[in-house]
Amino acid sequence: MDSTTTAGLWDRLTGIQPEPSWWLVVLTGLAALAAVVPRPVWLLSRNAITIAHEGGHGLLALLTGRRLDGIRLHSDTSGVTVSSGKPTGLGMILTAAAGYTAPSLLGLGGAALLSAHRITLLLWAATALLLAMLVMIRNAYGLLTVVLTGAAFVLVSWLAPSGVQAVFAYAVVWFLLLGGVRPVFELQAKRRHGGAPDSDADQLGRLTHVPALAWLLLFHAVALCSLIGGGRWLLGL
Repeated sequence: MDSTTTAGLWDRLTGIQPEPSWWLVVLTGLAALAAVVPRPVWLLSRNAITIAHEGGHGLLALLTGRRLDGIRLHSDTSGVTVSSGKPTGLGMILTAAAGYTAPSLLGLGGAALLSAHRITLLLWAATALLLAMLVMIRNAYGLLTVVLTGAAFVLVSWLAPSGVQAVFAYAVVWFLLLGGVRPVFELQAKRRHGGAPDSDADQLGRLTHVPALAWLLLFHAVALCSLIGGGRWLLGL
């Protein structure tokens, strides 16, 4: 790759793209809401939230010095991330806490990039994260899910016109912000009926001796604050 091509790619990556019309931002938000609220649609779209959830576990495991052994994504939208290292301590706590907070925080970061009109940077960063996650997937369904998701980002970021890129980027960020809220309520409902005894909140309770309910409230706070803050950025408020 010559210097001219490299410079062109760098300019494309760091350049500022036009801001879409406000009505388009609202429509992408409504489309994301339609992918989260109806249960039949959610049973499919939740796979994308699971990717972010397990990716959050994996990223924090690596950042805290743990060894990431693999990630599995299942057709029932559940997932598991296996890492090796000290079974207690800050690294394990941060790794366990990263799952339910990851989709919302990714959405918040994406909203920050979109508010700065960095649409291309957002799409390429998401593609890079998916590619990094791909090498840690350890089952066929997870591989298929991540490949299809990554392919969508690659096709849009490289082949689609700027208007389509903007619609796609805003829809993805809205979906992460809205989709990060529902799993916490689902976990709360399961725990109310005696389910999910080994949930992230319960594991954190055993690790920190802080009640699992407190961790559940933290997940709620992160999800709702990210939705409010990210939504304000997306709407230009």
